[in-house]
Amino acid sequence: MTMTILLSTKEVAKFLRVNEKMVYTLVAEKGLPATKMTGKWSFPKHLVEQWVEANTINYPKSPQPSAIHQNLLIITGSNDPLLDRAVNLFNKTYHEYAAVFGNMGSMGGLRALKQGLCHIAACHLLQDDEEEYNFDFASSELESMPALINFSRREQGLLLAKGNPKDIQAVADLKKTDMRIVNRSLETGTRLLFDRELVKAGVKPESVKGYEKEMPRHLDAGLEILSGRVDAAPGIRAVASLLGLDFLPLRWERFDILVPKEKFFDRTVQAFLGLLTRETLESLFEGNAGYDLKTTGKIIYPH
Repeated sequence: MTMTILLSTKEVAKFLRVNEKMVYTLVAEKGLPATKMTGKWSFPKHLVEQWVEANTINYPKSPQPSAIHQNLLIITGSNDPLLDRAVNLFNKTYHEYAAVFGNMGSMGGLRALKQGLCHIAACHLLQDDEEEYNFDFASSELESMPALINFSRREQGLLLAKGNPKDIQAVADLKKTDMRIVNRSLETGTRLLFDRELVKAGVKPESVKGYEKEMPRHLDAGLEILSGRVDAAPGIRAVASLLGLDFLPLRWERFDILVPKEKFFDRTVQAFLGLLTRETLESLFEGNAGYDLKTTGKIIYPH
C-alpha cells in the first residue's frame, strides 16, 4: 500500500512557486486540495499534482491513430490458400484500406491477439474432446473470449506424391524405413493434429524420417513432395488439389477467425467480414476441393 505524502504550506508554496499567502487563496477560491486533520493545513501531494493537471489550459490532446493505422487490417495466425485469396480480394475491393497477413500458426495468432498486435487471428486448434475447436485455447490465452466467426471447414490429412508410389494407407505407414516427410511448425493446428494422429497410430516421432524438418506453409510442404524430395507431409486437401498431389484424409476441421469484441465493429474488420459469404469464397477457389463453406461468415458458439 502506497503512503500518501503530505506537503506543508511552505512546501506546497515552493512546489507551486507562489508565496504562502497565495496558497490560502488558492484553497479558498480555486479548490486547491487541502486538509486540516492535524490542526495545520496539509496538502496531499498526489492530489495537488492532479489539481495542477486539471487546471492546465491548452493541454495537449492524446495522439489520435494515424490514417495508416485506422485503415490497416492486420490478420495473423494459420496459413490457408483460400484466406490468402480473401485478403487479396479485400485489397482489390477496398482501395481506402489495406490488409496484411502474418503467418504465425494458430497459437502464434492467438498470442498476437493477446498482445493487441492484430485485429483478427485465424485458428483451427482441436480441443481435447476432438469435437470443438479454438474455444478452450482462446479462453486460456486471452482475458476475455473473442467473437469466433467461421471462415470454412477444411479437410486435413496427408499430402502424398502423385499416384501414392509408397502405398501409404494410414499414418502408421510413415514409419516405413524408405519414407521421408516434412512437417509443419509447432505453432500450427496442423502440427497439433498430426502429433495426435501419430500417438493414436503408436508411431514415435523419432521413427519418422524428416519429422523435425518444418515448413512454414501448407504450400511449401506440398512443393517438397512435388519436387520429389519427400514422400508425404501433413496438410490440407486444398493444397493437394492445387499441386496435383494425392491425399489421405484424416478429418474435417473447423477453421475460424477470432476477433476481439472491442475490435469487432472497426470499419476494416466489418468490411472484411462482409466478404465472408459462401458465394464469394466459392468464386475464389474453383472446385472448392477440400473446403466446406456452408457455415462461412457465421458466428460460432460453444456447444
